[in-house]
Amino acid sequence: MLLTAMERLARLTAILGGLVLTALVILTCISVAGRTAGIGPVNGDFELVEAGVAFAIFAFLPLCQLHGGHATVDVFTSFLPAGLNRALIAFWEVVLSAVIVLITWRLFDGMMGKVGNGETTFILQFPIWWAYAASFAAAVVSSIVALYCAGARLAEVLTGRVWMPRGEGAGP
Repeated sequence: MLLTAMERLARLTAILGGLVLTALVILTCISVAGRTAGIGPVNGDFELVEAGVAFAIFAFLPLCQLHGGHATVDVFTSFLPAGLNRALIAFWEVVLSAVIVLITWRLFDGMMGKVGNGETTFILQFPIWWAYAASFAAAVVSSIVALYCAGARLAEVLTGRVWMPRGEGAGP
């Protein structure tokens, strides 16, 4: 049941990230077409792309984390017993989860700094903290899913039960 909730949360976040990324692609195409046609670019397009891509990266992270989609190098571990491989995967899952939580915390700290100083973007003049807030929201989801994944991997090592989705890159 908890796995289903994590799956839904990760997919919803990824869908939002995909919608934002699609909008950014359309915006970029319109801006390039405007430059080519002599009309001119969309004002502030790079500011919107910068903010939107940051959000999209954090939005795709939970689904990647849940399905073990991160790059792995198993040249040195492929000969090890399955139990030891599960323990190694759990160890690195805990490390990655700690890093994601650290990034989320620092993103929150950065956002609060931007809220406090009132900094805005150069062309559109929207507060920079808005982009931080969107990225932070997706990073919180990433942290929740990462902590679930770390706990699930540890539970798999201790109980032998499957707590994570299985598939491409999901580990042994």
